[in-house]
Amino acid sequence: MKQIVTGHMLALILGYIMDIIFGDPYSLPHPIRTIGNLISLFEKKFIGDKNNTKILSDNSKKKRGTCLVIIMLAIVGLTTSFLIIFSYKLHMILGIFVEAILTYYILAIKCLKDESMKVYYAIEDDDIDKARYAVSMIVGRDTDKLDYEGITKAAVETVAENTSDGIIAPMLYTAIGGPILGLLYKTVNTMDSMVGYKNERYLYFGRAAARLDDVLNYLPARISAYLMIISCAILCDDFNTNNAYKIYKRDKRKHSSPNSAHTEAVCAGALSIRLAGNASYFGKIYEKPYIGDDIRPIENSDIKKANKLLYMTSFVSIIVCELLLSILLCIM
Repeated sequence: MKQIVTGHMLALILGYIMDIIFGDPYSLPHPIRTIGNLISLFEKKFIGDKNNTKILSDNSKKKRGTCLVIIMLAIVGLTTSFLIIFSYKLHMILGIFVEAILTYYILAIKCLKDESMKVYYAIEDDDIDKARYAVSMIVGRDTDKLDYEGITKAAVETVAENTSDGIIAPMLYTAIGGPILGLLYKTVNTMDSMVGYKNERYLYFGRAAARLDDVLNYLPARISAYLMIISCAILCDDFNTNNAYKIYKRDKRKHSSPNSAHTEAVCAGALSIRLAGNASYFGKIYEKPYIGDDIRPIENSDIKKANKLLYMTSFVSIIVCELLLSILLCIM
């Protein structure tokens, strides 16, 4: 058992380092893309494609959405379990290697930074069409009418929110249960991002995925917020730690999701800016409360600062995970 935990610790840190250095390998097969393709396949099977949605009762949509969740978790859980167990049975080194590669795929630190920095560089080049397109790749809202301020705010919000559900949450689940639990979490998170919308097509079909995602992110969102506040204190100069904590305590519930506002609130407070507010989704304006105070106008450089905070928060998180695993190893 000690050998397995030691191998898991090594694989976790190796996966983290690979993600920091290489980011997502766009030219190679990626398990998360495969999961997304499977979700799309089952979605079409259950409710039809987006141009020809099947006429179904709300209850039928709920049942089919629940089936989607069960089927996807079964496929991913069984496939990953087989791969990990088989690899470790063949050889310890092979098991560590496979686990490290899967961990690398689960995390998305460099990818989030790179995609958000495309927005930064497009704004620097004063190319609003390019900036709108770049931000549309990382947000779910309509971006075709956003001005530079709206584009920058959307990018900062995405980095802040995804620090939790895109980085820290999968890292925590992978630390607890290896790539099996990590990929199960990513499956739920991917389903939520694809079918968890509150519109006519997905309101009932995506409900099971959205609610399960809320449950799985409940603790990680709160842990992520405090890790981010600690990171503000470590970084010092560009970040207001006291204001980060103050805005977090005040604005952490200012979102329809029970989890999404936690890291957004910390980031807004740390940068002394105001995030959120009304946004357009599928052509419809949704009224949302503001998060943070408008102490100063948001600037393009805030995208870089949000990424700096993202990296430090991920570093603090991996250190905490490895320390806790070390303690577990010592008491075994």
